[in-house]
Amino acid sequence: MLQKLSSFAGIQGPVVIIVIDGYGLPESDVGSAIAAARQPTLDRLLAGYPNIRLRAHGTAVGMPSDDDMGNSEVGHNAIGAGQVYSQGAALVADAIADGSIWQGEAWRQIVAGARAGRGTIHFIGLFSDGNVHSHIDHLRAMVVQARAEGIRAVRIHALLDGRDVPETSALEYVTPFEAFLGEISSDGFDARIASGGGRQNITMDRYDANWAMVEKGWRTHVLGEGPQFANATAAVNGLREQNPGTIDQDLPPFVIGDNGQAIGTIEDGDSVVFFNFRGDRAIEISRAFDEPGFDKFDRVRAPKVTYAGMLQYDGDLKLPARFLVAPPAIRDTMGEWFSQAGLNQFACSETQKFGHVTYFWNGNRSGKFAGETWQEVPSDVVPFEQRPWMKAAEITDAMIAALHSGEYKTLRCNFANGDMVGHTGNFEAARIAIEAVDLSLARMLKAIDAAGGVALITADHGNADEMYEIDKKTRGPAQNKDGSYKAKTAHTLNPVPLILYDNVSGGRLGLKQTDTAGLSNIAATVANLVGLEKHAAWDESLLETRD
Repeated sequence: MLQKLSSFAGIQGPVVIIVIDGYGLPESDVGSAIAAARQPTLDRLLAGYPNIRLRAHGTAVGMPSDDDMGNSEVGHNAIGAGQVYSQGAALVADAIADGSIWQGEAWRQIVAGARAGRGTIHFIGLFSDGNVHSHIDHLRAMVVQARAEGIRAVRIHALLDGRDVPETSALEYVTPFEAFLGEISSDGFDARIASGGGRQNITMDRYDANWAMVEKGWRTHVLGEGPQFANATAAVNGLREQNPGTIDQDLPPFVIGDNGQAIGTIEDGDSVVFFNFRGDRAIEISRAFDEPGFDKFDRVRAPKVTYAGMLQYDGDLKLPARFLVAPPAIRDTMGEWFSQAGLNQFACSETQKFGHVTYFWNGNRSGKFAGETWQEVPSDVVPFEQRPWMKAAEITDAMIAALHSGEYKTLRCNFANGDMVGHTGNFEAARIAIEAVDLSLARMLKAIDAAGGVALITADHGNADEMYEIDKKTRGPAQNKDGSYKAKTAHTLNPVPLILYDNVSGGRLGLKQTDTAGLSNIAATVANLVGLEKHAAWDESLLETRD
């Protein structure tokens, strides 16, 4: 049980954690939709309330190096857990480097399953080095190992990125990789890209938002349905010609064919590896392969395959049953220990980020702790730039109702706008997204005041803070050949704010800036605000109390 804090009795009202997804603090305002936005509420908070900067990328959130951007999964893991765990990217890289992945039971079963069937292993996943959901080097290593183990054929189903990497960079990955596959295909080994499409078009849906995406991916990868091309390079070029202005993540599906026949359908006796290490966009396609009685769409046929994920994507649901690398065993989360302390907790977001304030927050567990209430606001199924306000107003409505109820000691929410709209590369839409959040924040703060509460306002990583690629020489926006600015769709390496909104302590409370302050310090800070000592495993609190 968490002990009472001797130096501070705690806030009488609720403590609210507000995550403004994708809200970073850049060194320059160049290309920043945040700087361009009218945000009177956030400007007032940053000018008049205690605030510090938090690290939200790289080693501060469990990524391999500080060159790695943060992301929503690891950010919410760190906030909810109060500590930093080595995350998927690092775990997989280490397992490949020391060879333990090849000795694991799951990889041995993948190889054995393929040998017992047609001798084919299929790899499906995000095809880039973004290192948020996957890394192409992990795929390369598995292809090399498959050849070394005598597998006859490898077929790759490449989900184009353009989100965690530059928006039209697909050929920078596809063409060299096809060359690599050509070089390694000899002595009875045949490795080729067999199908693909944009990550926001097929396969990689999350939180049951759009099962039609997953169905489209199934028909592409498994059944071999879709427009055919001679190779993946030709597919990307052809799809771009057919869909001018479409960025990689939105490109439609394609199939590689030979004499009119798809070269990589998935059949009985094949093995399949979904090589994303991050779980949220891997769960639904894994269910389609791995779940008995699956009924989310008509699979037409369900081949009997040996299936594995790169990691286990849901520890509660044990999904998938077979995985190549063990995920981080996140224990002693904020939600768990607040539950044990008898504190009622409320979590809310729209579908696009609902799992981030529930599943990821609670250490990659899909189940609730005692005293938790979760409320999902269904997201619109439209391109985000068409509705940049998304469901900010509805999330705020739900949070205000929960505050008015008086039932909850801690509440948390995520506003998806800065991240999801930021990923589109549309500057004006991102600006509107930030303005929508600012307006919603103003409404929520009034309800927090009425409840006698305080709020911690932060972000899980940056995104909308850098909407253009920056030219290294001029330090201005990089330009395309037509003179337009080159959009940046990936997360940033910038710190994020932590603001303490407090109108109840009479100025007694503040925040301390440290060199190591990061997202993992928030849990202890919240514990102190409710009058409790932090858990021994958590990183230090950033709360300052003044006599």
